[in-house]
Amino acid sequence: MEIDVRQFKKQKGVYSVKGIMGVSLATENRLPGFSVYGERLIDFKGKEYREFSHKRSKIASSILMGLNIDALKPDSKVLYLGASTGTTVSHVSDIVHLGLIYAVEFAPRPMRDLLELASLRTNIVPIHADARHPELYSDVVDGVDFVYADVAQPNQSEIFMENVKAFLRPNGGAMISIKARSISQAKAPEQVFKEEEKYLEQKGLKDLKKVNISKYHKDHMSIYGTWFG
Repeated sequence: MEIDVRQFKKQKGVYSVKGIMGVSLATENRLPGFSVYGERLIDFKGKEYREFSHKRSKIASSILMGLNIDALKPDSKVLYLGASTGTTVSHVSDIVHLGLIYAVEFAPRPMRDLLELASLRTNIVPIHADARHPELYSDVVDGVDFVYADVAQPNQSEIFMENVKAFLRPNGGAMISIKARSISQAKAPEQVFKEEEKYLEQKGLKDLKKVNISKYHKDHMSIYGTWFG
């Protein structure tokens, strides 16, 4: 079967790839010839694309299930909380190739991989810090257009909103992947999602869009909204 690559719906910088492996998402590889975590590289009409696995990335699964993250643009400045080794960060790096990513990670082991990634991809600024204390990196992070949080903490929404208030520009976009079991083992995930959505609205995040990604990431929901400051 001949491979076909085209923009995925309205999501700038994300592509659908149709070919022998079925349909998958991809980003244009801004460092041709290099994969980050063993992902498939796809050549199409003189450009190289990297498979963006929805099974490994909550951002990818959210996009695949219909969430349009309109704050992710080629020149966007991004604050990414819970960057880990940089699997998804590397794809965001492809998408915002004219912008910048402040990638915050606390654990030492994944931080080493993140530092190595940032040595090759110059639009990634790795920050070894605890996302619970945004004041520790306020001298590094300028105003950003998009905040994303993938933090497995019971108060993950609180951490997320503290960073939104500290760094997100007015009319910027913010997204969190809610991990229900990190918040409560006793409550049903659906109840946790409703409570967290209500909290985000009370704290000033507006025009919320949500998508349940439990199909690919057990007991997870992504919520995206706008911050008016």
